[in-house]
Amino acid sequence: MKKNIRIICCFFLITLLYNCTQDNYILDEEDDTITNPENTNVKGFYLLNEGNMGSNSATIDFMDFTLGVYRKNIYATANPTMVKELGDVGNDIKVYGNKLYAVINVSNFIEVMDVKTAKHIATIPLENGRYITFANGKAYASSYAGPVSIDPNSPLGKVVEIDTLNLSITREATVGYQPEELEVVGNKLFVANSGGYKPPNYDNTISVVDLNTFKETDKIEVAINLHRLKKDSQGDLYVTSRGDYKTISSNLYVINSETYQIKKTFNLPVSNFTIDDNKLYYYSNEFNYNTGNSTKSYGVIDTNSEEVINNTLINDSELNNIKTPYGIAINPQTKDIFLTDVGDYVSMGFVYCFDKNGTFKWKTTAGNIPAHFAFIYK
Repeated sequence: MKKNIRIICCFFLITLLYNCTQDNYILDEEDDTITNPENTNVKGFYLLNEGNMGSNSATIDFMDFTLGVYRKNIYATANPTMVKELGDVGNDIKVYGNKLYAVINVSNFIEVMDVKTAKHIATIPLENGRYITFANGKAYASSYAGPVSIDPNSPLGKVVEIDTLNLSITREATVGYQPEELEVVGNKLFVANSGGYKPPNYDNTISVVDLNTFKETDKIEVAINLHRLKKDSQGDLYVTSRGDYKTISSNLYVINSETYQIKKTFNLPVSNFTIDDNKLYYYSNEFNYNTGNSTKSYGVIDTNSEEVINNTLINDSELNNIKTPYGIAINPQTKDIFLTDVGDYVSMGFVYCFDKNGTFKWKTTAGNIPAHFAFIYK
């Protein structure tokens, strides 16, 4: 399950409920023509639907811009000799070279596919894997290195290095507790540690791993319960803290990757974001135990000036129909804005597309908990 707030609150209930309803998510491939074809260098995107924990319902969709067609649940069709479902909780998806990598969290593996066809190439075992990134012919993935369990004695997490030619794990490094997103800057790997299995004693650090020795060399103290971590064009690191869902709010920070100093605290609740062309696009859907409510907000930050330049993101009233924003992406060519809506986390979700000015273009049904985008080029 993606958010540790949901793990903390509902783990056992959700496992029971969604095991009972898992048949609702076994789908054949379905194609929808939803928009006019686009003639750019971007062919389309893969969308990984997480699926609820215990339901074995992670799926992959594909949006083909050249045809204007959205294809649901393509993995089963592309791989008829494999099991029909992709696995339990899809946590991240990325393209590197001619391969597509999907981190399947609770099923404990990384699925490697051909980027053009989504056909299975290999499976890389990884216990409680979370996120993946790439540099210099290597993949780096974070792992909770233990079972899915709220436990004050849960182990330290780890990151693994994967050779992208032979698709095997070559090195491992111990990092902080329950590591999340990670980035390579120069010869260093930065990993956001959450401590999400250890509330209220959350981790508050970014681990720094030297890629020569593949050992943790430093820890940068930032804030509790870190999650998102992405670099900008200058090599600065933008990282989110989820807070404690009570008195400490979520927040966004920017870190100098050379000095390890916090350059700025934005005092903005940020749940998820993406960076494109020196702009950081974000949304927040911050839950608070004390009120029992979630508060939504959106915006854009200029990563050169490190200032908020837009606190609306979308100018269209269609945005009000998004109940629970979850995934966010920007088309690198057209600058169209994509948001996913997971609704109540049980029903099928939606993908919304807005143009670069925030005007609504189209909407389509996706799988259960649509979350992670990976663009591909012609």
